[in-house]
Amino acid sequence: MRFKTSLPKEAKHRDFVTCVAWTSIDEVFSSGDDHQILHWNLVTNETKKLADLPNDLYPTELDVLPRAASKKQGPDLFLLTSSEGKFYLVSSNGRIEKGVEAHKGAVLSGKWSLDGAGIVTGGEDGLVKIWSRSGMLRSTLAQSPNPVYCVCWSPESDAVLYASGQHIVLKPLAPNSKAMEWKAHDELILKLAWSALNGLILSGAEDCRYRLWDVYGRLLYNSPSHDYPITSLAWSPDGELFAVGSFNTLRLCDKSGWSYSLEKPPTGSIFSLAWSSDGTQVAGACGHGNVIFAHIIERRLEWKNYEASVTSRKSIALRNVTNEAWEKLDLPDRIVKLGLSYGHLVVVSTSHVYVYSTRNWNTPIIFDLKEGSVRLIQQASKQFLLVEGSGIYIYGYDGKLVSSPKWPSMKVDLLNSQIISLSNDTVAVRDRTDQRAVLVFDTASGKSVTDTGKAGGPAYVHTSEVYEMSLDQTGPATERKLALIDRNRELYLVAIRRHGGSSVAMKLGVMVGSLYWNDGASMLAALQNSRLVVWFYPNVIFVDKELLTLATQEREGGEFGKSPIVVNYLGDQVTVRRSDGSLVSVPTSPYPAVLHDYTMQHKWGDAVRLCRFIKEPLLWACLAGMATYAKELNTAEIAYAAIDRADKVLYVQYIKNIPVKEVRSAEMALLAGKTQEAENVLLQNGLLFRAIMMHIQLYNWDRALELAVKHKTHLDTVLAFRKRYLMRFDREETNKRFIQFGQGVQLDWQKILQRVETEYQRESGRIGAALPPKTSSRNTSKKAVNPPRKEVRPPPNDEELGDDEEDGEVD
Repeated sequence: MRFKTSLPKEAKHRDFVTCVAWTSIDEVFSSGDDHQILHWNLVTNETKKLADLPNDLYPTELDVLPRAASKKQGPDLFLLTSSEGKFYLVSSNGRIEKGVEAHKGAVLSGKWSLDGAGIVTGGEDGLVKIWSRSGMLRSTLAQSPNPVYCVCWSPESDAVLYASGQHIVLKPLAPNSKAMEWKAHDELILKLAWSALNGLILSGAEDCRYRLWDVYGRLLYNSPSHDYPITSLAWSPDGELFAVGSFNTLRLCDKSGWSYSLEKPPTGSIFSLAWSSDGTQVAGACGHGNVIFAHIIERRLEWKNYEASVTSRKSIALRNVTNEAWEKLDLPDRIVKLGLSYGHLVVVSTSHVYVYSTRNWNTPIIFDLKEGSVRLIQQASKQFLLVEGSGIYIYGYDGKLVSSPKWPSMKVDLLNSQIISLSNDTVAVRDRTDQRAVLVFDTASGKSVTDTGKAGGPAYVHTSEVYEMSLDQTGPATERKLALIDRNRELYLVAIRRHGGSSVAMKLGVMVGSLYWNDGASMLAALQNSRLVVWFYPNVIFVDKELLTLATQEREGGEFGKSPIVVNYLGDQVTVRRSDGSLVSVPTSPYPAVLHDYTMQHKWGDAVRLCRFIKEPLLWACLAGMATYAKELNTAEIAYAAIDRADKVLYVQYIKNIPVKEVRSAEMALLAGKTQEAENVLLQNGLLFRAIMMHIQLYNWDRALELAVKHKTHLDTVLAFRKRYLMRFDREETNKRFIQFGQGVQLDWQKILQRVETEYQRESGRIGAALPPKTSSRNTSKKAVNPPRKEVRPPPNDEELGDDEEDGEVD
């Protein structure tokens, strides 16, 4: 990827050009020390003078009011700061709407807030001021001992970042809030940029370096020293790239900091850089009186054996590396975005979407854009998603619109690939108003999937802010899993569309940098503590946590360097990008993917034969988890035996001997750790007593009491076992509900046992069940997975209860 630059043959300005701004993808405005505002049309290549400025007005910065904040259609509105201490509101037809005395000395920087509700200015007098949209002073936010050369807004417009000498200061707008300050450079800081999409901060200074920071002031990247000071910086609208300008220097960089390309155009110093709204073009204000335009070309995508590269503004070169076959695609419009995955190439131009299949490059599916400004493409195997204009649109690869999810706080201009994820049946989006909440939508209908019952409500609310998330791509919708990294860099796996239950989250790891799901199986790769970790069956954490370590492969990350990123996981290859931009391909075992394929097709015999042939504990652990989750008892028994899990083997054998189908299903759910599912199975089949006893055996005393009270049965049974449990540990009852319902209840163990026996006989006569399951007294764990249980027996009397009489103890 690199810039293709163009410069007019003759300079259109008669002096320095100090500022540029885009109003559309083909229109640029520039101003400089010649007191002119020029309008550039990139379609017709025409340049015309828009307005003459007063002779004492020397522009320092030009910023256009965000389109989303403009309440009425009409000319665009510019904020123009100047060296005589004023800022001006200028319409795109050249008319100065208003001039405001702002600072003593030059107004060095001024920016609209992202919502267009306010203006921030920084001046030579060291003051940072906040203004209303109409130019009325709201507050003097800060005072610096040094001139403020640059200011910028936070992504939520609730804080301001400014440079003071060699330091960067982050000042919230809230009253009495404390500012955060850190030393960023060894010389004077000239430029700052804060991305609204990824939240990262750029700084450039006279020490000839640019640096990348997070919002806590931690250094993420430090560039090599350039020949000249860094005079301009700008983030692309999607937050994936940024541009750096210096004397006769234009650099294109990745969001991680490393450089894609370096151009040396004869421009003099580039004082200002601005990106077009589609993120494909950059305009720069040059010291020799001209405006440089740069277009991104040679953007390359890879998927399996296919490679797509943008060779010009309207052309794409395709290559099949297996047979060295080449194809060239020529489009009538300029290429804006493209995505290559799952056997399809999706190309977005300025007005159309072209969908190509890897089986046929000659006849694409073509349809019109709805709003004409695409920020993001995401693909799944059956459909793809476009973030376009002010909406989200999901299309099939046949070009038909599938759905368009909407929610009350919807604001798509801040969406990026880290906080929105697509699968064949689900879309997950982080809520803008509450960064802990995850909204989930069904792709077929576009409707919200939520457990709260409130339309548009979150399907899952995490304990802290969600930083990155991704949906797995295989399996049915009811088993859809969401992997997320929170603010503390902890990785969680969330079951977000469980049938009949709320979302459940389990922690997979800590200090996780990035993640990626496999394209063909439910396998997850992540970078953890600079090590590459691959979970070949992460769903096992919901089944048996003890198998998680066995079903995981780790690789030391010394070869990855500092701050690597997982960029792909195709087949048995994980691709990691190092901090210098180079790619490292890491092979993984190919057998887990084959095992996933067998189990999805219910070929359990083939899965067992594969594991016996390979003879790896990793495969056996994966198979044990898969079989347990699918309730395949014979396969689970074989797999657990192969990894020496004798307790699980015994429990599986016990379950196999239960003649009642419904009870067997409930016990299998318990083996997989699904207490709620086991209860539902028992209650739906009228096995109320077994449900109560199940919770007693799991020490879920409150739920056991709740069922007994709700159905008005076996209250004395629950109270008796609770009393025995407390007497065993020599403790008094402190639960208020048990104290309340235990008043006046006589506990007669002989009567309780007779009722228990009656329940089992009734069940045996109705369903054909055998004798009740036995209960063990030796396993004191609270886990659902226990060895076979002994029959419940009472003590001779309450006085004889003690450590010597444990036959009636319940696990």
